[in-house]
Amino acid sequence: MRGAVLYAPGDVRVEDRPDPTIEQPTDAVIRLAATCVCGTDLWPYRGIQQITEPRPMGHEYVGIVEEVGSAVRTVRPGQFVVGSFFASDNTCEICRAGYHTHCIHRQLASPTGAQAEYARITLADGTLVATPDMPTEDLIPSLLAASDVLGTGWFGAVAAQVGPGKTVAVVGDGAVGLLGVLAAKQLGAQRIIAMSRHVPRQKLALEFGATDIVTERGDEGVARIKELTNGLGAHSVIEAVGTQESMMQAIRSTRASGHLGYVGVAHGVELPGDALFFSGVHLHGGPAPVRRFLPELIELIYNGTIDPGKVFDLTLPLEQAADGYRAMDERRAVKTLLRP
Repeated sequence: MRGAVLYAPGDVRVEDRPDPTIEQPTDAVIRLAATCVCGTDLWPYRGIQQITEPRPMGHEYVGIVEEVGSAVRTVRPGQFVVGSFFASDNTCEICRAGYHTHCIHRQLASPTGAQAEYARITLADGTLVATPDMPTEDLIPSLLAASDVLGTGWFGAVAAQVGPGKTVAVVGDGAVGLLGVLAAKQLGAQRIIAMSRHVPRQKLALEFGATDIVTERGDEGVARIKELTNGLGAHSVIEAVGTQESMMQAIRSTRASGHLGYVGVAHGVELPGDALFFSGVHLHGGPAPVRRFLPELIELIYNGTIDPGKVFDLTLPLEQAADGYRAMDERRAVKTLLRP
């Protein structure tokens, strides 16, 4: 098969790789209908996260089941499936509490890399969710978004206790932040403030449900949020970047008694104890338990309530994966969809 491999910062190659096979009785092999480049893929691409050897890339996927292991019971060959980036058994005590990314048996769902023609999915019974039927072509981008960025934005909103009547601020205008806006809208937020400096992303945020756009960052961004909220800050804040600046901006934009959901993968974040102690803010987040939300998200996509696939603003064949990385790195694209 053909698959994308990162050799060094800025060096993505699509090359021949071994076809994945069933290695454990709980595995499934799927033929990918679509995959994509994630914002977290840019950390090693930019050299911020070190790589020591060539790495198969990709963890977001939708496709058709080709083969299943002898222990798999909930999906079968021929079904179209969506899965999470972490594999889980969906039965352990932690999974039953809704935190599949902390499953006691968790592992990477696509160890062979999902930016490819085929992928081996581990713990298939607990990780994959079949769609009601074979989706039409127009639904595939939205179902792909559910595999990570939609589920992650949704968890950010849930962790931030978004609900009717609340004011929500979203720090970060990448795919996760934009879909955090969509989630906040669906969960009934009264006011949604998107923090963004980029006009195309601002337009998409407004389309997804934002009521206000704040272009300032840092101290100025916090001041603007306070100005829009009678000096108090937002009830709920979604942090979708993962840097020191974004985290502190998010904490300081949340009112005392408010909730902050952080889903940006943290890099170099160190939280000062005194700022936390005196903030009066509830913090909750981490890697999103996407599997928890997949049945609901698939239903919302199928019935036309949400269209998260709009977050993909560049579609390329898999062979041009390097161009997709470059476009996102240079902020010429929000998110690149790859067609195997």
